Amino acid sequence: MELIINVSIFAIILMILMLVNREKTKWSLARKVLIGLVIGVIFGAILQVIYGADTSIIKESISWFDIVGSGYVKLLQMIVMPLILVSILSAVTKLHNASSLGKISSLTISTLLITTMIAAAIGITITLLFGLTAEGLTSGTQEAARLATLENSHVKTLESLTVPQIILSFVPQNPFLDLTGARATSIISVVIFAVFLGVAALRVFRDDQEKGQRIFNGIEVFQFWIMKLVRVVIQLTPYGVFALMAKMAANSNINDIIKLGSFILASYIAIGIMFLVHSVIVSFTGVSPLQYFKRIASVMAFAFTSRSSAASIPLSVETQTKRFGVSNSIASFAASFGATIGQNGCAGIYPAMLAVMVAPTIGITLDIHWLMMLVVVVTISSIGVAGVGGGATFAALIVLPIMGLPIELIALLISIEPLIDMARTALNVSGSMTAGIVTSKILGQTDTNQIEEE
Repeated sequence: MELIINVSIFAIILMILMLVNREKTKWSLARKVLIGLVIGVIFGAILQVIYGADTSIIKESISWFDIVGSGYVKLLQMIVMPLILVSILSAVTKLHNASSLGKISSLTISTLLITTMIAAAIGITITLLFGLTAEGLTSGTQEAARLATLENSHVKTLESLTVPQIILSFVPQNPFLDLTGARATSIISVVIFAVFLGVAALRVFRDDQEKGQRIFNGIEVFQFWIMKLVRVVIQLTPYGVFALMAKMAANSNINDIIKLGSFILASYIAIGIMFLVHSVIVSFTGVSPLQYFKRIASVMAFAFTSRSSAASIPLSVETQTKRFGVSNSIASFAASFGATIGQNGCAGIYPAMLAVMVAPTIGITLDIHWLMMLVVVVTISSIGVAGVGGGATFAALIVLPIMGLPIELIALLISIEPLIDMARTALNVSGSMTAGIVTSKILGQTDTNQIEEE
């Protein structure tokens, strides 16, 4: 009976949200998502107060909430591969010459990797200043189950690979297999495949403009189609966020959150500092830090609530072109590559912090040489991190085994992961936009005349 009541109330709230959002057509998506987030947290917190976090009724209720929450996450995962493929393909073919492609890609990727290196250094510094360590943390039943799942998936493969082997695994051998996401490095392989496919299209255009234009037109139609699909999924964000936040608030262990409060605080401080680094970098292009934060506010709100760098690509491109005057090709390139390469939050700060916390527990001395090696490994490993929720886990699964560290802490942080992942995702998107803005300015392709009024 209690289960029926909980699920019925959940369904009623969901229907009310749908009706309100349908009625309030002038509300921004960010506002609708924020409302869903707040209501979800309140609803989940009430359930936990009534029943407790680990009760069977909460678990049964969450299994029903997951139809909406996990269903939304699956839809985000569904659009990642086609979105990455068409975005990179479109960005390459719009260049119309390989020399521009080389300049744009080298500048964009260099900026992404350099900022990731800075992010890793900041993560290490903040962890040391806070004196964070994994010593004394014990695994509960939920964390143990999570660890078992991780060990049965990517860990056995990643532990046996050296850094050169990991880099080699990025090269696509069967792009159709990679489009299914079958390999741990499938996303970066799809990116590389799209680049080669785009370069081939440019060469077709050079040899036969009529056939080449047909290919370009087909890519443009395909991109328009996929972007419409993305928009459809994005419109479901308020309801997915409501369900996910209800689940988190109802199921989170308050004691775990309190115990790991220092890690949450340290993470947000590191992320905040990195946001300031982005604003300082962008200031060299003539945009003040205050202007930068004001212009990216809406896309940051979406990235924060959706926890998906890939799903934020359309909004990122739109923000770069309309608010910073970045050319569409550079904006598309930066947003797409930024969803898979050099994610400052998920692939920079997070694995660096975990490594520094774990190392002392197995007798490793945190000297300058080890820390420098960690920064290098984090930077290289940041290539190919998935642009959806969970990318930070994948990044940590690469970094920790390479550094000879156990992965238990990844599972131990499961109870607070959503609290930090939202801010990390926003930082990832900010990093990709920073790369696009800087690249456009250096190449002299920034058009201030097309910037919309604020």
